[in-house]
Amino acid sequence: MDNPIAPAGITRRRALTVTGGMLAGTALAAHAFPAFAGESQDADAIVVGHGLAGLVATAELAAAGRKVLLLDQEPEASLGGQAFWSFGGLFFVNSEEQRLMGVKDTHDLAWQDWLGSAGFDRGVADPAGQDHWAYKWAEAYVDFASGEKRSWLAGLGVQWFPIVGWAERGGGLADGHGNSVPRFHVTWGTGPAVVEPFEKKVRAAVAAGKAGFRFRHRVDGIVTTGGAVTGVRGAVLEPSSAARGKPSSRTVIGEFELRAPVVVVTSGGIGANHDLVRQNWPARLGTPPKTMVTGVPAHVDGRMLAITERAGGRIVNPDRMWHYTEGLRNYDPIWPGHGIRILPGPSSMWFDATGKRFGTPDLPGYDTLHTLGSITASGYDYSWFVTTQKIIAKEFALSGSEQNPDLTNKNVWQLLSRIWQTPEPIEKFKKNGADFVVATTLSELVAGMNKLTGDNLIDLARLKGQIEARDREMDNPYTKDVQVMGIRNALSYIGDSLSRTAPAHKILDPSAGPLIAVRLNVLTRKTLGGLQTDLSGRVLGASGEPVPGLYAAGEVAGFGGGGVHGYRSLEGTFLGGCLFSGRQAGRAAAAATAT
Repeated sequence: MDNPIAPAGITRRRALTVTGGMLAGTALAAHAFPAFAGESQDADAIVVGHGLAGLVATAELAAAGRKVLLLDQEPEASLGGQAFWSFGGLFFVNSEEQRLMGVKDTHDLAWQDWLGSAGFDRGVADPAGQDHWAYKWAEAYVDFASGEKRSWLAGLGVQWFPIVGWAERGGGLADGHGNSVPRFHVTWGTGPAVVEPFEKKVRAAVAAGKAGFRFRHRVDGIVTTGGAVTGVRGAVLEPSSAARGKPSSRTVIGEFELRAPVVVVTSGGIGANHDLVRQNWPARLGTPPKTMVTGVPAHVDGRMLAITERAGGRIVNPDRMWHYTEGLRNYDPIWPGHGIRILPGPSSMWFDATGKRFGTPDLPGYDTLHTLGSITASGYDYSWFVTTQKIIAKEFALSGSEQNPDLTNKNVWQLLSRIWQTPEPIEKFKKNGADFVVATTLSELVAGMNKLTGDNLIDLARLKGQIEARDREMDNPYTKDVQVMGIRNALSYIGDSLSRTAPAHKILDPSAGPLIAVRLNVLTRKTLGGLQTDLSGRVLGASGEPVPGLYAAGEVAGFGGGGVHGYRSLEGTFLGGCLFSGRQAGRAAAAATAT
């Protein structure tokens, strides 16, 4: 196992890491293929995938004066991809919002947390190692998140909710997994507000004749000539009026081939392809669930990974993935198997399917992948929250722009109403969702849980004993129960006490009721591995050398380097990874095609 270097502050050398990588990439690429050659090419660059990374890359290319075509198999309604549906969380270090909340954060602390979470162990020091470039991307990204990331986005008009969230609180050790401090900044306007400035830039470029959309163009192959990428080919799909996120027709009405000296792949991950998820499922996470809900639209199918590999690209870390453990079946689905994730506060009690309470670090909001492994080890595909109305009113948030109309629509009055009432989307799920059981007594709750699953696994006496044991720990300001410690730790942070943590109370306190049980499903979401890229976003081949003319960004590239997160994410880093890698690839490709 390699030993990553110890955390260090931002030095001049590290500050120049990204710039140096881009300049080196530009010099090599300039010798690898000619610049745009007028009538012999359709564009200077082709971008495959119109999600966030694709929009950012296209905007950068167009801003540099390059002619660029943006292709996607989906109709225009889905412009922005999965980012549009997101909660809009972004990872910043030592931000204005953190300082307002009294949070003391530093680059060194963030880097310590990143290394403790990523666990890079696949050839960090070996240029041929799977984690070699992932580690370099991680260094560059933490520098970015500690530096210009916030000011760059703020300059584009992006704003953030002032209370910073505390996601992935970790496994219990300072140098282990998790965020030592709150870093999850919710964008004012959620995912659509992150997409908006880059969509505007691309639409302006299209209007100015610098860029062109090619909707309903499904890429089936990357064309190479003499070992260099020279374009893409594929099928033209019939026009579709499918609404955003809805499955669209796959009927082919024609073929196309487009030529350019640069192709940037930004096609996303594999989350909607359950067969591919199971194929890449790592043994360390147990047996893949037979039943999962889906956190992304059906078009997030992973096709371009294999297509890019056939063109010479190297896929690394395919077994690293990020699936959530708190998935709900959407009672009003947009895409097939549509699942919504609960972003929980720290107070709900968590039990496996048989009614056995999870131990540390399998607590709400602490260590997603460890809990996923504990769920699969139980032999069942689901688990349970047992909680109270008092807890869900303050602690439950639902991931997704459509589940947060107050934040998405920038409605201050609706946002303030969370102070005195349970958010309407939560109440709708409680009333209509297939995974909720509500009761006034514990015996009624257990009967409802067993009825919901039909397997009678929950024993009333056993469940009651565990809840009562935890409730007794609430009688003193000190405790041996790790979860109760965590609740009190959360309440010491003003952001949690204001908006994300209910006052400490006993689960069986009637005044906190009714009692609520929530069946939690495994929710597919993010691909952490992918196409290996250098710091310019150039796709590397099996030999470790760049494939001339081939770039990648976003989730298809493991958000940079084929796996910038390593094994685990600190959250708020998926959108940020698309922004950063899209910008890197777009700028490097623009420099490489300069005349």
